[in-house]
Amino acid sequence: MRDEQIILLYTERKESAITETKAAYEKYLMKIIGNILGDFQDSLECVNDVYLKIWNSIPPHKPAVFSTYIGKIARETAIDAYRKHNRQKRKPTEYTVSLEELGECVSGNGDTEKEVELRYLGKEISNFLRSLPSDYCTVFVMRYYYSDSIKDISACMKMSEAKVKGILHRTRKGLKKHLEKEGFEI
Repeated sequence: MRDEQIILLYTERKESAITETKAAYEKYLMKIIGNILGDFQDSLECVNDVYLKIWNSIPPHKPAVFSTYIGKIARETAIDAYRKHNRQKRKPTEYTVSLEELGECVSGNGDTEKEVELRYLGKEISNFLRSLPSDYCTVFVMRYYYSDSIKDISACMKMSEAKVKGILHRTRKGLKKHLEKEGFEI
């Protein structure tokens, strides 16, 4: 079923919308959530929360790109679940490892940062990513947005793991320089 048809099912409040979303996107959602939570059972619970959030958000929202819309909901839901579960010490996941890597070039001080500053930071990161060759941008997004492992990125991009690590290192280094040039304290 096409995305437009699935969105129409949500708009018409038909429960088959969730069934169709599950059939078309469950692997995609589990990949995003699993990379962040690192636990299959927690991921299953979280994906059910995602279906409920999608149900509650359409309408009023009518997403232009359904996969991106639900991917964003999945990522945010998984991060919230990760934070909740992380109050107890847990094993590191690809999400925590990727955040540690990004710590080199983006400070994570949440004490007095304002929403405007965060939006500006997001805009500058986007500007930087647009300046990269497409394969560098794809590798960066796979690692730091989807929290994919180096091994998975390597297989998907048909690159050696060493090359992926090198791209990520150079991209983080370039991002750090770009953000410093734009006035961010690193």
